Amino acid sequence: MAREFATCVEYGLSLSKRIYYGKEMTPAATAAMTRSVSEKSSDVAESYFPTAVMAYAVVSEPELVENPDVPSYQPYVHGRCEPPALIPLHMHGVVTMEIDCCFDHANVCFSGAWRVHCIKGNSKCDVRIAVPMGEQGSLLGVEVDVPGRSCHSQLIEAEDANYKEKVSKGGNGRLMRGSVYTFKIPQVEGGATVSIKVIWSQKLLYHEGQFSLNVPFSFPAFVNPVGKKISKREKILLNVSSGVGKEILCKSTSHALKELRREVGKMGFLYDAEVLTWSSADFSFSYNVYSKDLFGGVLLQSPLLRDIDDRQMFCFYLFPGNNQSMKAFRKEVIFIIDISGSMKGGPFESAKNGLLSSLQKLNPEDSFNIIAFKMDTYLFSSVMEQATEEAIIEATRWLNDKLTADGGTNILGPLKQAIKLLAETTNSIPVIFLITDGAVEDERDICNFVKGYLPSGGSISLRISTFGIGTYCNHHFLRMLAQIGRGHFDTAYDADSVDFRMQKLFTTASSIILADITVDALEHLDSLEQLLPFCIPDLSRGSPLIVSGRYSGNFPDPVKISGTLADMRKFTIDLKAQKTKDLPFDRVVGRRQIDLLTANAWLSGSKELEQKVGMDCVVVVMCVIIVSSCKPNSIDLLLRCRLQK
Repeated sequence: MAREFATCVEYGLSLSKRIYYGKEMTPAATAAMTRSVSEKSSDVAESYFPTAVMAYAVVSEPELVENPDVPSYQPYVHGRCEPPALIPLHMHGVVTMEIDCCFDHANVCFSGAWRVHCIKGNSKCDVRIAVPMGEQGSLLGVEVDVPGRSCHSQLIEAEDANYKEKVSKGGNGRLMRGSVYTFKIPQVEGGATVSIKVIWSQKLLYHEGQFSLNVPFSFPAFVNPVGKKISKREKILLNVSSGVGKEILCKSTSHALKELRREVGKMGFLYDAEVLTWSSADFSFSYNVYSKDLFGGVLLQSPLLRDIDDRQMFCFYLFPGNNQSMKAFRKEVIFIIDISGSMKGGPFESAKNGLLSSLQKLNPEDSFNIIAFKMDTYLFSSVMEQATEEAIIEATRWLNDKLTADGGTNILGPLKQAIKLLAETTNSIPVIFLITDGAVEDERDICNFVKGYLPSGGSISLRISTFGIGTYCNHHFLRMLAQIGRGHFDTAYDADSVDFRMQKLFTTASSIILADITVDALEHLDSLEQLLPFCIPDLSRGSPLIVSGRYSGNFPDPVKISGTLADMRKFTIDLKAQKTKDLPFDRVVGRRQIDLLTANAWLSGSKELEQKVGMDCVVVVMCVIIVSSCKPNSIDLLLRCRLQK
């Protein structure tokens, strides 16, 4: 899909050379515009893939390509474009972004305007909007204004009586690659201006006390309007709230930010500039919340006015700090890798490379094994192997020479084998790392089997992390399995990002410094609901731990947090509970809450939970879009968007 999109953009740019702008008014030549249309290399696809919010004229009839203001009466072009060409529209006026950061979460509100500069006056075409989002991006809402009408996103459920009709009017919305969402505005007249407001959420990356934000904001040269007198202005408002009440220190930024305000744990910045050309660099920003030792806190907040649930909200967090003497647990890791037919080619090679890179991150005192599966299973070794250089070389040879991708998918068999191999683990953390691109019929049975097994584990029970490749696999299943196994979940929608994302996930899942965490306050509340995740994960070097929920009663202060360290000593810390009013509490926990509740609704088949997810969506933002990355047949709850006149 991504390659087809890039090819359509490439052909659209070729068609746009027909446009006459007047004497001495020609667009600047770009390397991208001079490429051969027949070239199919991956760098071409990357050149035309959107790296900021973009708008494209969808052109099936080449004869419609014309300057709506200055007709040039070009010769008639025979034939049709199949698939339709995509001509990037020129961006006009003011581009604004408002970004709110709190904990490891950012909400981005982007506004811009594009002119249909390439279609004859009095003629019409569809306009396709592409919205690339940052790390684990999720689209929350869309508003579109065109002359004579406006559109907005709306939440609908699969059981809606008019579901099919609404989806058919939904602008052909789809997730294209990674976190790039596209949708269509039908029949926009040549010369019209399309104004778009998009809201999405994304995660901040965390490493050794530093948070990093990267927002797609790199516009290609061909979206700059032709003409010297056309004003172009960029405005970025950034609000940072660490949420932890500690001083934050700005480390780096891509754009010239002006500091507006500074308080303990909070900062505000503004970038506002007239520009000659639109930004050619993504917006990036990083800041430190430094502490040598592990630290945390508990935040309490009353429900918002629009919230239908009148119970109080809480959120407790732990940050790993930067104390290198706090050692990570020794690990016994089994990689379970899918080698079914759908993995053949790029997915298998990328997954294999990611697995081998992850093996290199093991310490010599760690042990590992590999189980490959399709309908049958294949073990690298009948026992756990020490992670020596020789063993890793042998595993590399086994993966390269002994395995081929073909056949069906059976996940439960290799999972049972891995559990049996790890049954006798002591003084270390047993970890299963499941990698798959497929969906199977017995996914609920697998979750229930693991849920039934885990209570019988040792002092530190099994951890399961999952990694999904592509859009075919059931991401709700993989997220739920990881939640039951107190592990982590991530996904890669394309083969190119598999290696990097696998390594990142494995680093987080395997660098545990505090395990079996308990919170004494939760036992003394009058009622507790929606503890998310419902199994409190471990604290890893690579990621803060954030747990949220609803409660009734008086929340104890201080709150005692207990856990187990790598040397098997008990660890306790008292955290102060404080009420807060000015943090975007609902936004911070909302995205995580929707993901986890949706996975719970999938597992339980609960209609009540499905309705709860829908209500939470509306609470997080007034108009919400949830883009499902699963096959419709593999989930019970499917929330989609539509564009409505």
